Amino acid sequence: MLNGKKIIFAAGGTGGHINPALAVAGEVRRQYPDCQILFIGTPDRMEATLVPAAGYDFATIQISGFDRTLNLNGLKRNVKTVSQLLTSALNARKIIKQFAPDAVIGFGGYVSGPVVREAAKLGIPTALHEQNAFPGVTNKALAKMVDVVMLTAQQAAEHMQPKNPPIVTGLPIRNELLTADRDVCRAELGLGDEPMILSMGGSLGAKAINEAMLEVIANRWQKKDCVFMHATGKGYPDFSDRLAEKGVDVNDRHVIIREYIDDMERCLPAADLVICRAGASSLSEFQALGKPSILIPYPFAAEDHQYHNAKALADNGAAILIREDDLSPAALMQHLDTLLASPGKLQKMGRNAARMAVTDAPRRIVEALDNIAK
Repeated sequence: MLNGKKIIFAAGGTGGHINPALAVAGEVRRQYPDCQILFIGTPDRMEATLVPAAGYDFATIQISGFDRTLNLNGLKRNVKTVSQLLTSALNARKIIKQFAPDAVIGFGGYVSGPVVREAAKLGIPTALHEQNAFPGVTNKALAKMVDVVMLTAQQAAEHMQPKNPPIVTGLPIRNELLTADRDVCRAELGLGDEPMILSMGGSLGAKAINEAMLEVIANRWQKKDCVFMHATGKGYPDFSDRLAEKGVDVNDRHVIIREYIDDMERCLPAADLVICRAGASSLSEFQALGKPSILIPYPFAAEDHQYHNAKALADNGAAILIREDDLSPAALMQHLDTLLASPGKLQKMGRNAARMAVTDAPRRIVEALDNIAK
C-alpha cells in the first residue's frame, strides 16, 4: 500500500515523457490520497509548467543532452553537458536525501538518468518506464540497476538486459480519449458519412509530410470520397495558399487545414485513418482507439526508435510503415487509394491495433510501484 509513502517521479523534456508520468501520479493520488509525490525535472522545459499546474511539488536539476553535430557550437554544448552531468548527479542526490522517498520512477527525458541512477546507488527501490520499442542508451544502462523495468511494447525487452524480468504495462493515455464517443465527435466537427483522414507532423510540423500531403490533397479532394484534416505545424503559414494555387477550394468541407490539433480528444476518435510520425504516445492512443495508420517515422530520432515503434504496429498488421526516404506523394496516394477502396482492410487494421492496446496502464504501473515500495 502506498498510503503514507513517498514517491519521486523523474520526467522531462517533452509531453511524451511528462503526460504519462502525470497520468500515473494521478492514479496514485486517486488510489492513495496520503501518498506524497515529488516530481524532479529541469527548470526550462515543459515540465516546469505542466507539473506545478497539475498540483504536484516540483524540484529541478539542470541537465541537457549531447549535441551530435560536428561543429564548434556542438563541442561547446557538449563541454557544458559534461559539467552538468556532474552537478546534476550531486543535486539529484541532495533532493533525494531530503525527500527520503520509498520509491523512484523515471519516465524519460535527460533528467531521468541522474535521478534514477542516484536513487539506485542509495539503495532506494527504483523503477523505469520505457516508452519505445527500441530503448535509448540511458534506459539500457539504467535497466541493469533498477528493481523493475516497465515496457510499453514487448519488443523493447529484446534490446535490454534488466536486473529483473521486465513487465509490459503499456503507456498511459488520457482518459478523455478512452471515453470519447466517435459519433458525437464527428457531429461536433460537422463531418458527414465520408471517411476522415487525419494527417499531421507534430506541433512543429514535418516538411516531408506537409509536402506529400499538399500533393495528395490537391489531387484527391475533388473526388469528395473522404475528408482531409491536416495539421501543418508551426512554420508553414502558406500551406492553405499553396493548396489554393493548385486549384483546391480550401473552404470546401472536405478540406480542413489547421496549424495544430489542439482538440485531439475530438479529432482522433472521429478519424478513420491517421497519417503521422511514430511517437510512442501517439501510437498508444491509436491502439487504444483502434485506429489504422500510415506511419512515417522521424528519421533522426535517437536510436531510430520511431522506426521500431512503427514496425511493431506494421508487423501486427495495424499500420503501414513508410520510411521518409521512400515517402512520395505517389506512394502515399497509392496506399490511400487502396485503403479507401477497401473499407474491410481499414477495419481489420483497426482491429489489429486494438488488440495491441493496453488501456489500464496507470493501474499496472501503480501496482508495480506498490510492489517495490513494500
